[in-house]
Amino acid sequence: MIRDILKDGFKELGFFAGETALQGYEVFYKYLVERNKVMNLTAITGENEVARLHFLDCAALLLAADFKGARVIDVGTGAGFPGIPLRISEPDMELTLLDSLGKRVDFLKESCDLLGFNNVTCIHSRAEDAPSEYREFFDIAVSRAVAKLNVLCELCIPFIRVGGIFMAMKGPDPEDELQEAETAISLLGCEFSGVFKYCIPGTDISHTAVIVKKTKNTPEKYPRRFAKIQKSPL
Repeated sequence: MIRDILKDGFKELGFFAGETALQGYEVFYKYLVERNKVMNLTAITGENEVARLHFLDCAALLLAADFKGARVIDVGTGAGFPGIPLRISEPDMELTLLDSLGKRVDFLKESCDLLGFNNVTCIHSRAEDAPSEYREFFDIAVSRAVAKLNVLCELCIPFIRVGGIFMAMKGPDPEDELQEAETAISLLGCEFSGVFKYCIPGTDISHTAVIVKKTKNTPEKYPRRFAKIQKSPL
């Protein structure tokens, strides 16, 4: 049962999952699997796999930063990862889910309604086209998007305020991507803060979150158009 997997997994990670959170994960799991039958949301569908490879993997970020009371944006959230698991486990955060595909955003809105979230906003937009009021507005930006770190930095760092952080979910060894992103991190007004390493409970899978901290405002010319970012990464 997904609740038991999660309860044991959270215990292994080192924090308590209450009944409200466990119920939220169960509701989200059922709706994710149901909607996945008619739209492409995830290749992972079994209880054990979703609990570990999606929910616990994402919620582990709560051990790396203080999300309580924070304004958080999940850039390129897809089916809601890592944003929705973070919000289920930490209800005292103000979450914005941003994705470029309208059908996915509809799914996210429906999921948030089912979960009874009253402090989550779902935005249909590309990161570089997001409303100007979101620029340098957030305390934390997170992304699990499959893109190189230097590209993710240009898309995500403009969203965070000075003093805020960007957390990029990566595989077990992000060192090469980190070296490649050094210029981007500096140009965009950030400093490398550290790498949070963790193992997904019940698996032998190791993941990391690269964390950078914003120390000054991002120059207005960033982010560039996505075609430009892809063609000439910082």
